[in-house]
Amino acid sequence: MDFINHQLFIKDINVHIDPILPKKTAIITHGHADHARFGHDHVIATRQTIDIMKIRYGDKCAKKFTPLRYGQKYSIKNYDFTLYPAGHILGSAQVLIEKNNHRLVITGDYKVGKDETCKNFKLVKCDTLITEATFGLPIFQHPDPKDEIQKLIRSVKINKNNCHIVGAYALGKAQRVMNLLRQQKYNETIYIHGSLEKLCQYYSKEKINIGKFEKVSSKDKNFYEGKIIIAPPSALKDRWSRRFPNPIICMASGWMTVKQRAKQQGIELPLVISDHSDWNELLDTIKKSKAKNILITHGQEDALVYYCKKQNLVSKPLSIQGRSDEEIE
Repeated sequence: MDFINHQLFIKDINVHIDPILPKKTAIITHGHADHARFGHDHVIATRQTIDIMKIRYGDKCAKKFTPLRYGQKYSIKNYDFTLYPAGHILGSAQVLIEKNNHRLVITGDYKVGKDETCKNFKLVKCDTLITEATFGLPIFQHPDPKDEIQKLIRSVKINKNNCHIVGAYALGKAQRVMNLLRQQKYNETIYIHGSLEKLCQYYSKEKINIGKFEKVSSKDKNFYEGKIIIAPPSALKDRWSRRFPNPIICMASGWMTVKQRAKQQGIELPLVISDHSDWNELLDTIKKSKAKNILITHGQEDALVYYCKKQNLVSKPLSIQGRSDEEIE
C-alpha cells in the first residue's frame, strides 16, 4: 500500500484520485465540487460523472476524458484500476487499485442503503480500505428515508396555506428527495430553484423517476400555497426565498440528526435523509471488506480510527484538505 500517499497520489505513474487542484491524470469518484474540479489534463471516471462535470463546468473542463463502465479494468503501466458503484449519487464510484497482488479500495463518498437515483453500493473485498467518515460517530443512525419523506407529505397535507421549501444540494440530494416523493405517490409538480434545472433534466434523461418539475417563476405568490419547492441550502436565507407565502423551511441532510444544528439554521422541518453511510454502516463495511489496513478521511476520523484499533486493525486518519462542503451531505 506504500504506492499511494495521504493525498491519494500515486507518484510512480503520476495519477491522483479526486485532486483539489488541476493535475495531469485524475480519477474522479463523483461529480460533487469537493471531488470533481475543473482543469485536469485527463479525467478518468464513469460516463455519468463525466457528463455531470461537463454540465457544471463546460464541455472543455478537461483536455481528455476516459469513461469507464462499472467493473471495467483500466491499466496504467503495472497498476490496474476498476470502478465499482458507491451508491452516493448518480455516477459515483469506488476505485479498486491492484498492484503486485495488493488490493486497495478508495470508497469516495458512499452509502449502502437502497436508492433509485443511482447504482447501489457494491462491497469490494480488499487488503487496504480508504474510507470516508462523514458521519463517523455513534450518534449518527440514519432513519428510513421513506419515513422522513412521509413527514414532508403529511405536513403539506396539514398546512395547505403554506409552501414547503426544502433545502437540498443541487446534485444528488435534490433528485433523491424528488424520487422519494414519487415513490410515496406524491404526483404533484415539484418546483425547483433555477440552479437545479440542468441537473434535474439530466437525471430525467437518464431515466431516473423524479416526475414533473418546473423552475420557480415570478407567478403570484399565492400560487405556491400547498406546493413543494426544492432549493440549494444557500437559497433558504437568500432574498429568493422571501417571495413565497408563509414558507415552512425544511432541510434534507444527515446533519439534521443534530437538533441544535437544525435549530441554529432556522429549520422548521428537519428531514434526516443522507447520501452517506451512518456509523453502523461504516463499521459493517469495514468488517465485510476483510481489509487489515484502514485509512480514514473526510469527516469524523478519530472515533473510527479508535474503533479499528480496538479490532486489531492498522488504522490512521488521512486528513485530506478541501473535503468539507457540508451542503452536499
